[in-house]
Amino acid sequence: MKILIAEDDPVTLDSIEMCLTDEGFSILTATNGKEAIDHWANEKPDLICLDIMMPVMDGYEVCRKIRQVDETVPVLFLSAKNEEIDVVVGLEIGADDFIRKPFGKHELIARIRTALRRSDSQKNSKPTASFTINNQLEVFPLQLRAFDQTTQQEVNLSPREISILQLLHDHCDEAVSRDAILDRCWGIDYFPESRTLDQHIVNLRKKIEPDPSNPVLIETVRGIGYRVKSA
Repeated sequence: MKILIAEDDPVTLDSIEMCLTDEGFSILTATNGKEAIDHWANEKPDLICLDIMMPVMDGYEVCRKIRQVDETVPVLFLSAKNEEIDVVVGLEIGADDFIRKPFGKHELIARIRTALRRSDSQKNSKPTASFTINNQLEVFPLQLRAFDQTTQQEVNLSPREISILQLLHDHCDEAVSRDAILDRCWGIDYFPESRTLDQHIVNLRKKIEPDPSNPVLIETVRGIGYRVKSA
């Protein structure tokens, strides 16, 4: 497995590289955003670790550019910018995870392995051609998009958003617990901060709900999780 690490602090970069090399990963390194984009385009890494504050191009912009072309490669932010807004922005632009500095070696390796397993699972799975939620939203997993039959609008979705919708659809009219969603869509041994799942649901509602502040497609079941209705 090939991992790209984009980090402008040489001490941190060396430490992460040594840690992941010891685990058997092949490592690419970049010290600014442009180098990271070049490595991604030329080397096609299996996973990308991005610092946010980098010269030439920051990590947010690197992630945006990658997601314009590739919705599947796992992207993890490793950053000392750990305010809630930093995490929210990272998730909104398509990152799979946000790991706050300082972090431990075992935490980093666990999250990387979980992201890689989820990515492999998605690549090897055979999703249905399409499914419909509430007789309104038709979702096309293979095409990473959905079509709103009421507004006649098309929206692009990330693999994780597709995974969340598929799980809720598979348990239509049932309240799906937060743990079940995290286990299926993030990996069974990955327990992200509670805000991570909430923010993904918020972002998904912005894409598919007529009125995100009053959702009708994805309902919140207080104390349990989320639910979609059959009609």
